[in-house]
Amino acid sequence: MAKSPAPSKPTPAELDLLQVLWPLGSGTARQVHDEILKTRPDVTYATVLRLMQIMHAKGLLIRDESERSHVYAPAQAQESLQTKLLKDLVQRAFSGSAKALVLAALKSGISKKEREEIEELLKGEDKQ
Repeated sequence: MAKSPAPSKPTPAELDLLQVLWPLGSGTARQVHDEILKTRPDVTYATVLRLMQIMHAKGLLIRDESERSHVYAPAQAQESLQTKLLKDLVQRAFSGSAKALVLAALKSGISKKEREEIEELLKGEDKQ
């Protein structure tokens, strides 16, 4: 049995597709295309299918070929991939400083509701 390649870092288009596929858990190219059409009516089925095939070859998706229509699923859980991408961003753009990342995010503008949620989260951390 051939070993799947280690998943690579997704492109922006691949990440968009994963954002659609994660809530579904798994799906055919048709199912994913139908979901994408809700927000991006310009995307063709052929584009979605080709992107999913590329993502499978890169190790970003796994594919069940037992049915007539192949069923694809993310190779990594959403939280796992997001954590990996965040660590990479902190290293590359903020010299390894999570504090610098957080400060940059806060300076870029957050809503009052988001600020309150962050404050509550920090208060909860202080109690531990």
